[in-house]
Amino acid sequence: MSKPEYPIDAPTIARTGFLSRVRAYIAIARPDHWFKNVFMLAGIVLAWFYHHGHLESFEPMAVLWALVSVCLVASSNYVLNEILDAPSDRSHPVKHRRPIPSGLVSLPIAYAEWILLGILGLAVALLVNQPFAIVAGLLWIMGVVYNVPPVRSKELPYVDVVSESVNNPLRLAMGWFVVSTSVIPPVSLIASYWMVGAFFMASKRFAEYRSIGDKQQAAAYRSSFKFYDEDRLLVSMFFYVSAAALLLGVFIIRYHLELILSVPLIAGFFAYYLHIALKKNSCVQNPERLYRETGLMIYLVVCVAAFLGLMFVDIPVLYDVFNVQPSSVPALWKL
Repeated sequence: MSKPEYPIDAPTIARTGFLSRVRAYIAIARPDHWFKNVFMLAGIVLAWFYHHGHLESFEPMAVLWALVSVCLVASSNYVLNEILDAPSDRSHPVKHRRPIPSGLVSLPIAYAEWILLGILGLAVALLVNQPFAIVAGLLWIMGVVYNVPPVRSKELPYVDVVSESVNNPLRLAMGWFVVSTSVIPPVSLIASYWMVGAFFMASKRFAEYRSIGDKQQAAAYRSSFKFYDEDRLLVSMFFYVSAAALLLGVFIIRYHLELILSVPLIAGFFAYYLHIALKKNSCVQNPERLYRETGLMIYLVVCVAAFLGLMFVDIPVLYDVFNVQPSSVPALWKL
């Protein structure tokens, strides 16, 4: 792997206090992004639903180890992202203040942090089980694919969104394997989860592009912005959310029709999210700050509660209304 060609500001590092430097190394691991890993819990609930609560071998401590593992692996990817994005971050109106572009971090130590976090994350993953560890390894590998030349998928239009959002179904699968190691989750739901993540990521790109407000500066910050414009990003957002909805429909009809009652809520959430993405300097370009959108957070909790709750509810009349045969939740693809 080639190292980025930009100078390390040694005098800046030397002038910085020890605690400030420690905080800088913590910052590039982005612990404030760990909240994204709670979406792994959806996989745990889904697996519980499929096994109807008959999980004599389930170990509650495995959930804790799983969360620790996914946070460490994600932080390893974040560190690599910070290292290799530093040259282009200097062209961003806000990100140029990050620890590496501002000279607060030594690159050799940052690379060591990347490797160490990855090793620790995968070691903890083995404490859960082998399928979980394999998916954790895939999550780490996707961080390399996304960031490291010559592939560096984040530089390729559309591929950047699809390759980064694949982390969503990987997190779902990790949650599933905490509970079940004999079968894999429904492909229709995995694909829908992937497209939901792509919608969020395309929204982030859209908000970033609008916030920068200058085509040349945007292209200097992110190569894919040489191709993107607002119209193309909006069209891609429509594609991703449409694909997510259609795939979710397949899952609902195939496995549990009662979930159809959550569809209006979910559609409203996507509309609400788009409304926020269209705001000037929208916070969707920094998902870790979305908690400030109180209304959106409350709506999200309602949607998740409704969706997960409906998994365990039977409403026979719905099958008559929609002329659908009840599902017996058949065996999934076996490992």
